[in-house]
Amino acid sequence: MALSVQAVRGMNDLLPEDTALWQQVEKVMRETVASFGYSEVRMPLLEKTNLFCRAIGEVTDVVEKEMYTFEDRSGESLSLRPEGTAGCVRCCLEHNLIYNQEQRLWYMGPMFRHERPQKGRYRQFHQLGVEVFGLNGPDIDAEIIMLSHLLWQKFGIADDLTLQLNTLGSNAERQAYRDSLVKFLEGHFEELDEDSKRRLYTNPLRVLDSKDERVGEILKDAPKLMDFLGEESLNHFNKLKALLEAAGIKYEINPRLVRGLDYYNLTVFEWVTTALGAQGTVCGGGRYDGLVAELGGSPTPAVGFGLGMERLVLLLSTLGKIKAAPACDVYIVGAGEGVEIAQARTAMELRKALPHVKITNHCGGGNFKKQFKRADKVGARAAVIIGESELANGTLTIKDLRNKDSEQQTVPVSGAAAVIAKILAQ
Repeated sequence: MALSVQAVRGMNDLLPEDTALWQQVEKVMRETVASFGYSEVRMPLLEKTNLFCRAIGEVTDVVEKEMYTFEDRSGESLSLRPEGTAGCVRCCLEHNLIYNQEQRLWYMGPMFRHERPQKGRYRQFHQLGVEVFGLNGPDIDAEIIMLSHLLWQKFGIADDLTLQLNTLGSNAERQAYRDSLVKFLEGHFEELDEDSKRRLYTNPLRVLDSKDERVGEILKDAPKLMDFLGEESLNHFNKLKALLEAAGIKYEINPRLVRGLDYYNLTVFEWVTTALGAQGTVCGGGRYDGLVAELGGSPTPAVGFGLGMERLVLLLSTLGKIKAAPACDVYIVGAGEGVEIAQARTAMELRKALPHVKITNHCGGGNFKKQFKRADKVGARAAVIIGESELANGTLTIKDLRNKDSEQQTVPVSGAAAVIAKILAQ
């Protein structure tokens, strides 16, 4: 009996019909970040485990429960990256990209977390990440939010996403609030769910993010972080809001928005949707001014976001905003003695003349009926026909496969590209 080998749970294949959608999404992303003057950086999937322990926080769910960690043959502990920011900071420090200089960077690729797979959330998932170093004002916070908003506009989903906004203040302000929150929650300890009890003394701000309804009722009377903010933090937040309002970007203040990682300060934000059920966060980020110093660099202001690509593709598909493009534009069919060479030569000449057109040359023989059936299956718009008469006369016959009223045309080989281009332009 043959061994049945399947993909690792939560790590999914992307089939041709999937990758066609992903390529469209990735193209819009690449064009958009480039239009803002951001440069691409590519980091390895594997990093030393202590990078994430120091950056994310040892008592976060990501480090405690979700990382794929192992020892290599030299005994060094390595982890598959669970997020991109820590690796990006490490890269910038190692190559001296941010010392006394500004950097606006982006990256795209897979991340890994060992959590329960569900629709839109997988153990191998993909993110677009945007990171900016060396700028400390609310104007750059606003810019990366504007960048994400422009993506939604280009995808036609701006009205289907809501921007939730909050500020965590400075480290000192957050610590004072943390102490007050712990004291409050201690008075309700027995009413907390198990996750909240576990987080109370290790990462109490995550209790604010609890989805437990009973905890939500308790938190209505909890101290508010906004009451612990000083003038500088409030000014930063107020200027950010003014910039967003001037850009016409609507937002909601969510005082319970804290994000899941330890390194955030001041601005935090998420773009959420109700179109995907409970898993509604598509993009999130904020400011992390202390992370560069935490990883051994000079104090450097920083801000960024991560966009979940599986979640975005799912949203676009759910809303009917995206569909797969045909795998082929032009299909070359042929039958008769000695036409194979003419087919191959024609395919190469047309690819040179029409470099952006997807051209498939039929291989494997068969009659015309079979070949046209294949052309229709791959979604071709036009067919190039080579039979014995075309071969003898040095011509090609071109047929518009999507317009039943059009007549096929027989033209010299040199004129075929122009006829095909005209059909594809209709």
